[in-house]
Amino acid sequence: IVNEFPAIQLYGALRRPGSCREEDGTRAVEQLPNLFPLFQDIQVMLAVGLGLLLAFLPRYGLSALAHNFLLLNVSTQWALLLQGVSHSRLRLGLHNVLTAEFAAVTVLISVGAVLGRTSPCQLLAVAFCEVPVYLASEWLVVTQLGVRDVGGTITIHVFACYFGLGVSKALFGTERRPAHPKETPTPRSDLLALVGTLILWVFWPSFVAAPCQPGDAQHRAILNTFLALSAGAVTTVVASSLLESGGKLSLGHLQNGSLAGGVAIGALADVPITPAASLALGSLSSLVCLLGFRFLTPFLARRLALHDQCGIHNLHGLPGILGAVASAVAVLVASKDTKRCQLSHADGSGVAGDLWGCGGGRQALWQVAGLAVALGGSLLSGMLTGAVLRLSCLAPPPEPLCFEDSLNFRIQEQAESPGTGDTAEEVALKEQV
Repeated sequence: IVNEFPAIQLYGALRRPGSCREEDGTRAVEQLPNLFPLFQDIQVMLAVGLGLLLAFLPRYGLSALAHNFLLLNVSTQWALLLQGVSHSRLRLGLHNVLTAEFAAVTVLISVGAVLGRTSPCQLLAVAFCEVPVYLASEWLVVTQLGVRDVGGTITIHVFACYFGLGVSKALFGTERRPAHPKETPTPRSDLLALVGTLILWVFWPSFVAAPCQPGDAQHRAILNTFLALSAGAVTTVVASSLLESGGKLSLGHLQNGSLAGGVAIGALADVPITPAASLALGSLSSLVCLLGFRFLTPFLARRLALHDQCGIHNLHGLPGILGAVASAVAVLVASKDTKRCQLSHADGSGVAGDLWGCGGGRQALWQVAGLAVALGGSLLSGMLTGAVLRLSCLAPPPEPLCFEDSLNFRIQEQAESPGTGDTAEEVALKEQV
């Protein structure tokens, strides 16, 4: 393969004595036992957990799972190809694949805003437009500005959220869309989504810890993420019972609020903060998420006609902003702690000296600047992508057929008895499509 395509390098596949390829292969073999289990966890998260989380629509579960799986693979391959173009050489290794999958995550999150009202061609167009913008944004925020964001709070969650909201706003315009009769979840579809939430909750520490350096930093990332998720889960149950009438729980709250802590903690997961700080951030982020579902989403829909099908603004946007602000505050607090500054050098945590020393204030500004760049850039590029989706060749499904699996799949029950449960207008539209 290498002889046929010299621009491709497979880490660990070929080992030539005295060459840097042997060194790369040796390093890959040494890192494999530590990295591959995390890689497997992330695969389960994205392919199974996130797919099931999107299956809350009762007649769109097959489409949600299949489109999620398709976009995951297309976006990952597209990101790998763009990495090769930017470096003039495609270097295949687990780190490269993980970076590509993080790019794919942004697509999977963004399409949640327009889930059910878009065609597969439109979703693929979103992937091809969003991945290069994400790679450029991540390079600018992390490499150029030096923002600390090991868990992707700013570069993944905030970027993906506002890119998706930009797509939704540009695609649907100012039209206020009434609730579709097929949008209401059923107990069965809510159960599938809750299973997806539990899978994501279990494996989320791997998602945050995978980019960390093995050792203390990775250990801290796992523990801080677990504490934030655990506190968020408890807060979600308590807050949901207080917000809902009769003290009952909302399944929508459980499906989203339980994960908000993992979103917020990513920007400072590997930072030596106290357990109380992780617990507090997890609780606060879940509370913000639930309040967003209860008050902010209806307000934005009413005032701005903003369509957000999966509530990505509440799960990814608001906790992401909260986590970015918390990371700036943590930098300012830690920069005044001379003992912690000395500890960061003594324990080999990998935290830069200017982060904890006299440059703490400057690093806090970079954290806020990174948030502004990711938010503004994603919103603008998302609106441009939404304008592209309005092209006639990428027409969305007819309104009566939105949130309908039978538009994209041959379902056995309907094949045996065509039109069951459909109106005459829907049957005619399906035949026309």
